[in-house]
Amino acid sequence: MTPLQQLASREFFGIKLGLDAIRALTDALGQPHHQYLPVILAGTNGKGSVAAFVSQGLHAAGVRVGRYTSPHLVHVRERFSVGLRDVGDHVLERVLQRVFDAETTLRARGALPGPATYFELTTAAALVLFREARVDVAVLEVGLGGRHDATNVVAAPYAAITSIAFNHMAQLGTSLAAIAAEKAGVVSRGATVVSGVREHEAAAVIAGVCERQDARLVLAHEDLEVETVEAGGRTTVTITTPARRYGPLPLALRGRHQVDNAVVAVRLLAALEAGGVGGGAGALASALSEARWPGRLELIARTRLPPLLLDGAHNPAGASALGRWLEAAGWTSVTLVVACMRDKDVTGLLAPLLPWAARVVTTTVEMPRALPAADLAAAVQALAPAVPIAIEPAPATAVAVASRAGRPVVVAGSLFLVGAVRAALAAGGELV
Repeated sequence: MTPLQQLASREFFGIKLGLDAIRALTDALGQPHHQYLPVILAGTNGKGSVAAFVSQGLHAAGVRVGRYTSPHLVHVRERFSVGLRDVGDHVLERVLQRVFDAETTLRARGALPGPATYFELTTAAALVLFREARVDVAVLEVGLGGRHDATNVVAAPYAAITSIAFNHMAQLGTSLAAIAAEKAGVVSRGATVVSGVREHEAAAVIAGVCERQDARLVLAHEDLEVETVEAGGRTTVTITTPARRYGPLPLALRGRHQVDNAVVAVRLLAALEAGGVGGGAGALASALSEARWPGRLELIARTRLPPLLLDGAHNPAGASALGRWLEAAGWTSVTLVVACMRDKDVTGLLAPLLPWAARVVTTTVEMPRALPAADLAAAVQALAPAVPIAIEPAPATAVAVASRAGRPVVVAGSLFLVGAVRAALAAGGELV
């Protein structure tokens, strides 16, 4: 069994929060994260986009940057990039083998009570990989929460918390304050923390954690001006901070919500520049106008078929952002292809999208957590009984069926669904 196959066998071990296993692994691997500057990103939505903006800005400034994000869309190597390029399979296989060897030794000594999870293994691999690649900075996206997430082993001196909303409530709590407390667990003593959170209760929790940790808190939306122009589903932004004016710049990532993510990225890049890392107006312009983040309001123009929009919105806040984009772009009569996980707020996910759907095709993905297409169709019917519904369990077939209606097709509800559709597009063209 190859290391990648071995990793895949851990995919369905479930979620295990806590730092004991990742600490044991990183200690056995020589604490690789001490060889570069870690930057950690937490938040309910937007942290992946901020990772894309920040990595692009650092790269443009000549900084050798590693980026670790999750989940991947098609292949696990997407989680790991150095210099904005995904790592090769051979590199990943070699690093994973080192991680598995360390795990085997630890278990033989009784230092690990059981197998490491998929995410613990990929996190350890990322930290080792970035050391071997001799990166200057590693941008690390939290997987779930923050306080007990494996990425938090790095005790990062720079952190950002993008937003707080309801998601993963079984693990993080049922109030915004509780969720904020978990995500603020990434705040290390003396760190610089950029917060894009504006909801009062959650913001107060983050401020309290920063005070206790003697961390410098930068409120991303304070002491700056933002001007936006929206046209044709794209946004042009001008951001004026106390130090500099940026723009007008066309945002590379679609959606009005990306303005908030851009503001967080600008303030984080400015904080890094103040600390002697990266910087420059040109690098920041590159961050906002050249960042790439597939599967998030990703528009695919097709020669013979209607346009296809892929968006990984998988919670009510993400779905609301997608709904706002559909309205602003004039996509007010679309065919919606949707799948989601059983543990999601299905009603909250569907409600912002159904007003723009002339037809819905429900589907599913091959995961134990996935909601069956028929059950999702029942939820759609309960919310919008007049909207025609088709059930197509295979994602590729669902997109093909949706494309026959002649309307724009929107794929949403799960990043796993977006990944399945991207894989099918890569293998079979336009999905006729």
